[in-house]
Formats: sequence, C-alpha cells, structure tokens
Amino acid sequence: MSMKHPSLVLAGIAAAMCVGPTAVAAEEARYIVKYQQGKGQAVRAQMQASKGKMKLDLPGRGAMAVMLSPAALKAMQNHPNVEYVEEDVKRYLLAEQVPYGIPMVQADQLSDAAAGNTKVCIIDSGYDGGHEDLYQGAVVNGTNDPGTGSWNTDENGHGTHVAGTIAGIGNNGTGVIGVLPSGNLNLHIIKVFGADGWAYSSGLVAALDACKAAKGSENMVINMSLGGDRKSRTEERAFAQADSEGILSIAAAGNDGNTRHSYPASYSSVVSVAAIDSAKVVADFSQQTDQVEMAGPGVGVLSTVPMGSASIAALTVAGGDVDAAGMEGSPQGSATGQLVDCGTGEAACTAAAGNICLIARGNISFSDKVLACEAGGGVGAIIYNNEPGQLYGTLGGVATTIPSVGISDTDGAALMGQQGASATIDVTADHYAYFNGTSMATPHVVGVAALVWSNNETCSNAEVRAALNATAEDLGAAGRDNAYGHGLVQAKAASDYLATNGCGGGDTGGGGGGGGNGGGKPNKGPKR
Repeated sequence: MSMKHPSLVLAGIAAAMCVGPTAVAAEEARYIVKYQQGKGQAVRAQMQASKGKMKLDLPGRGAMAVMLSPAALKAMQNHPNVEYVEEDVKRYLLAEQVPYGIPMVQADQLSDAAAGNTKVCIIDSGYDGGHEDLYQGAVVNGTNDPGTGSWNTDENGHGTHVAGTIAGIGNNGTGVIGVLPSGNLNLHIIKVFGADGWAYSSGLVAALDACKAAKGSENMVINMSLGGDRKSRTEERAFAQADSEGILSIAAAGNDGNTRHSYPASYSSVVSVAAIDSAKVVADFSQQTDQVEMAGPGVGVLSTVPMGSASIAALTVAGGDVDAAGMEGSPQGSATGQLVDCGTGEAACTAAAGNICLIARGNISFSDKVLACEAGGGVGAIIYNNEPGQLYGTLGGVATTIPSVGISDTDGAALMGQQGASATIDVTADHYAYFNGTSMATPHVVGVAALVWSNNETCSNAEVRAALNATAEDLGAAGRDNAYGHGLVQAKAASDYLATNGCGGGDTGGGGGGGGNGGGKPNKGPKR
C-alpha cells in the first residue's frame, strides 16, 4: 500500500540548508556494512580511518550501520573483510490511504458531519464486524438471514469492500478513507449472498423490505452492487413502491461489457451506475444501456476486505523492486528462483522447475496459468497484463500451492528482457484489496447520494437524484450517453446546486430513468 512521506519534504529542506562548512556532511549517507565472521574489529578500524561514523552496532548480525562519505563508501566496498554494503533505507509509519475515487467524486470537499440524518442500507454478502477500519457500535446494524447467516460476517468479501468505499473510517491512521469517513452515517446490512455469491430475486425483495423496516426518521439510500440479466415483475413493483415512499435505490449496471440490461439497475425507479477508471474512461466490462444514469470509479478500487483475507505482494527482480498485486486467493509465502518465460501458460511450463514463471494474460483463467506453472515445477508465478495498467487478478476459489502476483503490461515487457535474473515473490496477509467492477462504482454513487442528502435533509429522493444528474461531470459524448449516463457523480457540485436552487433545483423531472434527461441536466478481472 502506498504511503505519504512528509519526512522527504523535511529532508529536502535540510539539504537546502547545507551550505558553507557543512556541505561536506551533506555528501554522507547512511549504510549497513555486513562483515565476515570474526572480522568486525578490522572493519571498524577501516571505518574510523575513513572518518566514518558508527550509528548502530548489530554484532549479532555481523553488521553495523554507519555514516560514510563517498570516499569512505568506496574504501568499505573494497575492503577484503566486507561481505557487502547496502543503503540503510528508511521506514515510515503507515498512513491511511485516500483511494483515487474519493477526490474524483468530490467527497473530500463536502462535510459528512450531519450524516446521522441518513441511513445507507447495503444489500450484499455481509460486513466484517471486526474490521479495523469500518464503523462499529450503534450506527451499524443489520438483518440476519437464515440462508446466509449473521450479517456481521462476510465469507465472500464483496460486501465488506463495498462498505469500505462508502464508510471507511478517516483520521485513524490506518487503511482507507470512505466517502463518509466520520462515523456519523447510519448503516444497515442485509446479507443475501454467501461465499458462492448468488441469490434469488425473491431474496432481494425480502432484503428491500428489511431495509424499509430498518428505516426510522432518516433518509435512506440503498446500495445494490449486484444484478442479473432477467427482470422480475415482483422486484420491479417493489422498487417502484420504495421509490414512491422516498427511498433512493442505486444498483450496478453490470459487468458483461455489452448493451444488455441488468436488473434491478435497469428499472426506472433505480439508478444504474457505470464504472470508469482513474483516467475517467469507461471500463471495458461496464455495460452500456439506455438506463445508465451516472458513473463512478470502478477500476482498481482499494477498499476493506475481511481481516487477513487479502494478499499484499512484493516482487524483486535482479535486486530491483517491481510493483505487484497479490492474486486474490494466492497462498501466502515467499519464493525465489530464476525468471523464465512461460508464454500464456496454457500448458505445463517445462522450463519452470525451481524457477519463477513469467506468464502473459489471455486465453485462459489466471488459476489455470498458475496451475500450469505448478505442473512444470515452478515455485512462483507472475502474470502480466495484456492491456494498459496494473493487473489485479483472482484465482476464483481454485486451490493453488505457489505464491502468485499480477503486474502491469509495461513491467511485463521489461521483465521479458530480464529472463534468467533472480526473482523473489512475497505474498502476505492484508486487510485491503483492489477490486474491479460496476459493483465498486455503485458505492461511490451511493456514498455521494447519502453525503449530498445529509447536507440537504429536507429534499426528496427524487430531488437528490435530479441534482446528482444535473451536476455530474459530463464524460464521453456530449450530454447523456449509454456509456457514462449523465457523467461522473460530483458531491460538492450537487450539494451547491441544491443550496443555490432549493430542493426543486429548477427542472427536477422527478428523477426519471437513465434514458431521459433525468433531472434537469442540460443537453450538452474477473470483475466484481
């Protein structure tokens, strides 16, 4: 996980202040010197003769941390009793991360201090009630399901990821920040999915009824990062009724990358959400229909997953670090070997024995590629993307025995030129993961809707929906289109719109479906 380094700024200021007599000291740097067994005294003598400065002695490791000038460094590197000299690299406190989608939807520009007047009902796979970065206590409740179990457990991970995007806790120095990070928002969790990730439309209707039963005096937004390609009359009527009762329902447009409708997103009473990437380009998997109403960040979204269920990866090749993402479902562990090209991994890689497989994405599943590496005796697998960007892959529940990671297309091309180099993969447990999908775009829009509504409490669900449409950042073709709808949802712009124009906001149009103007806007992985 990336982190901020304020100390780097301070270091820059300190370096700028090194003038005159202190300029020589600025050339010194801190190193770890590893010496041969029993030769510590001779190496220390060399260090002192070179005017090096001892900073930390590590006698149990046969090493010491020292400050050395360039000349002293050279002398130490050439000393016959020194095994190696390496930079004494810095370590920092881990800071919480702001996922790229939070500023993209302007969530960081609008206070959620009043969010206690709003409730978000998440219909999904549950919620990790013990997560270090999710709301706890009275603001979170849920409804148990006899078929899926307790609402505050999550065997799939999907619901916990959705919840983190909406409400990951801010200012706690860990994890991620959600759209509403203060802990004021009320959450109600309905668990309709188990580990297998599917349910029935009747179960969704029952979940909607449970959401309605949990609604008190708060305004309510429902998150549905789910869907299917066949409509249900019972379901359609239930969401139409909820809409008439003042509930704002929002659902994922679908991940099939085609023009078919997905439900419940394509009911006119439900907001359909498309997925875009960090460059604000529609994702190739995002369904494009006349019901798509707005877009949210849905590619490479970092959020919470059940504690210890994710993998964090490190990859080094020829001593250099390569940005890598642990394959979801990869075994934890470390593996080192020579880097070998295994093509697209569609058959056992005969060159893999005792080595690290470098495999291109394409044609077959990620898990089959890893299994092909295993079949050839490989000890670790690296799969590189065949399209621009980092590869965030999943093994889909298939059991593998070797650590595996994904890397970008550009890093993959670079590693093709480093075959035979020593490579090391490390995969360890983590509590955060990157997911792709309209499922990940939907909680961005849900969070923004709740945030805007909390700041404009007297507005109706239709008026909030209209304001979101009217102020979305237009993307793609001018005006509403089937890929982006009205565009990227914008929290501050929508709230300002309502503050300026009142809840009516001009031509509200009653919210409407994706295909209409829908609220006064002028015409102008495996995936989750």
